[in-house]
Amino acid sequence: MKMNGQVLSLEEIKLIHQDSLRILEEVGVKVPSEKALALLKEAGAMVDEDKKIAYISREMVASALASAPKKFTLGARNPEFNFLVPAIHSTLNMDGCGVNVIDFEGGQRRTAVLQDVANAGRIFDEISIGTVLWSCVTPSDVPAGKTGILSSATSLIHCSKHLQDEVQKMEEVPFVVELCKAILGSEQEMKDRKIYSATYCTVAPLCHDAEMLEATMELTKYGAPILVYPMPATGSTGPAGLYSNIALGNAESLSAFVIFQLTSPGTPLIYGAALGRINPKSGAFMEGAVETALMLAAMGQMGKYYGFPTTIAGCLSDANEVGMQSVLEKTMTAMPLVLNDIDVVQGMGLIGSSMTLSLEQMLIDEEIMNQCLRMRRGIDVGPEKNYFEDIKAVGQGGHFLKQKTTKTALRSEEFYQSKIIGSDSYDSWLEKGSIGMKEEAHKKVTEILNSEPKHPLEHNTEKVIREIMEEALAKL
Repeated sequence: MKMNGQVLSLEEIKLIHQDSLRILEEVGVKVPSEKALALLKEAGAMVDEDKKIAYISREMVASALASAPKKFTLGARNPEFNFLVPAIHSTLNMDGCGVNVIDFEGGQRRTAVLQDVANAGRIFDEISIGTVLWSCVTPSDVPAGKTGILSSATSLIHCSKHLQDEVQKMEEVPFVVELCKAILGSEQEMKDRKIYSATYCTVAPLCHDAEMLEATMELTKYGAPILVYPMPATGSTGPAGLYSNIALGNAESLSAFVIFQLTSPGTPLIYGAALGRINPKSGAFMEGAVETALMLAAMGQMGKYYGFPTTIAGCLSDANEVGMQSVLEKTMTAMPLVLNDIDVVQGMGLIGSSMTLSLEQMLIDEEIMNQCLRMRRGIDVGPEKNYFEDIKAVGQGGHFLKQKTTKTALRSEEFYQSKIIGSDSYDSWLEKGSIGMKEEAHKKVTEILNSEPKHPLEHNTEKVIREIMEEALAKL
């Protein structure tokens, strides 16, 4: 039997849905885009032209929810890593847009550079449950306004899995298209393979960003799936209560679903969320708080209620170092999502409220997720796991070590075997140099970065991508 961990009952899910519809109908959302407002008005929304506020009806929401596909494949540069969503079990995504890195060689925190994007891509490519890659840091050695495209291009070179990134301005869209064409050969292949998807963040409370919205709307014309990602925080950009903050975030998501389905009916959509709470003493956003975990688990349930693929922020920490706090918070914020079969848990590799990347933390997060997945699988009570005959044969006071089933069972998937967690005796641990989990992760990082890439990009294709990067440097 699988282990479960739901936060909301079905009645509570329906209550949140109804409150979200009421927010859209009575409060509305600000849409500072003439293009999007015109689509909404034509579809039946009441629009305040002066304030740029659209009041979206429940009928419009129902139509959008029915129009979007509920199953599709996020393609990868290497088709071996194509990712069908909804997934069989939870997987990992990188977290995004940090500005610092804990240098894996010196161990000190420093400002992130483009090479860190490349290093993270190399590590992510070898993580078995890593499926969707975000460009995890904003490189300081790239001029402002050009970081998005150069980070996307660097990620495509160094990682062969699905890439998910943002387009913040319309002028970035042609570069995304050219990057995909360089790998796939044509726009049609871009539409068919879907190796790139876009993250679209609403602006809490109840606003859309004109430039980002129009750029993302344009991307839907190329078949790119869209991850809708609200981020209200209790007590600042969202109401102080957890329940109402969830209703607000859900309303923002539904408003974006409506706009993207009106733009390009049938656009693949992913239900996402990165809700959080604030520290009442400082006002800082707290990702690793238990209340954050509760809200994110609830948002995951909302997405599954609507029947969409889900990407929810999790495996998060506010810790400023890789250590006990980061492991505690990341486990706490990952476990509820895994127990609810969220397709992609987005938070891998970053600490300090997603501001600082650690390559070692990436591998520790893989360990956390693997253990959470083992917990989710629960206990198999099938007939092949019934060892009554062994119990009968051994009887009272015997030993099961010599039973034929023991060797097979202990090496099966029923018993999880860690790659970086030690289980030696104290004396054995001392003899091996007192190496802990962080040191084991560091050894693995070094091995990966010093080895040849397992899925390198073809040389001529990489050359074209680097030419696109040069063009972006010159024109963006």
